[in-house]
Amino acid sequence: VQLQASGGGLVQAGGSLRLSCRASGGGFSTYKMGWFRQAPGEEREFVASINWSGGSTNYADSVKDRFTISRDNSKNTAFLHLNSLKPEDTAVYYCAGGRSWYSEEYAYWGQGTQVTVSS
Repeated sequence: VQLQASGGGLVQAGGSLRLSCRASGGGFSTYKMGWFRQAPGEEREFVASINWSGGSTNYADSVKDRFTISRDNSKNTAFLHLNSLKPEDTAVYYCAGGRSWYSEEYAYWGQGTQVTVSS
């Protein structure tokens, strides 16, 4: 399974972006998808996750009510909609795929896409 993240860019505070994560290699509709981010000098942190059907989602408190995770299994693609962006959201965003909704493990990782929010 290979994951390709895209959609990052430079945006002003208060703006929006949509990140995409396209999967290849089969099985996309059977596994959960997650988004993580890593700011310079910081550890990678969890942002959001969605189960195989899209019926369950989880969010980090720092992004709840601003970010929305979704997926389109017919297109093998997961999305992260970023709204009301803040400078502290600046980071490289990674998508990941995993087998079990009840595990914190992710077996597949994309290459990351840079999001920069200017004040």
